[in-house]
Amino acid sequence: MLTLHTVADGSSVVVEGAVVAALGPYEELAAAYPGARVRRWPGILTPGLLNPYGPEILEHTYHPDPREADTYGTVPIGGARAREIFRADPSRLGASARRGVQRLFAHGTVAVAGELRAKAVLDVVQRSGLVFAARPDRLPGPVSLSPKPLVLLPGLAVGGPARFAVFDVPDRAGLVARGAATCVATVIEGRLVFRAR
Repeated sequence: MLTLHTVADGSSVVVEGAVVAALGPYEELAAAYPGARVRRWPGILTPGLLNPYGPEILEHTYHPDPREADTYGTVPIGGARAREIFRADPSRLGASARRGVQRLFAHGTVAVAGELRAKAVLDVVQRSGLVFAARPDRLPGPVSLSPKPLVLLPGLAVGGPARFAVFDVPDRAGLVARGAATCVATVIEGRLVFRAR
């Protein structure tokens, strides 16, 4: 199925399956692909973000299940408390990683860096469609779902993977200023894996 994703300035991408079929202004693509389903988003369309903190976010942080809010709260838990939770019940690691991946998607992340060692986490990441990228020589700062500086991936290309994110900001400067929490949509392998409500 063809899907045409378009943003406020008219920048658009047509997705066919897991690949980018076309890039260009909305009017041109709508005319060339009249049968495509159209998804309109506010803000800017980007190739998505690389989060360099894959192990820290997915293996060293516990992402509580909403049903555990009374016990663990709703905010990710790191440090000694996370190690204690995983030590008490190692089976929590995979489920926590799935919730961590959803948090990454909600921040426009389409790639992670860093060496993941736990099989359960590797399986989750591979199934999610997140890609692995090289970790920068120098990490940008504290572990975050919205690290500073933000690392955008190379631009989209026709025939390339349909992997991108949309942020509700007027331009890239707005994205830098307001951060990755402004994400309204993330697409991985042509699938809409996150949409803001």
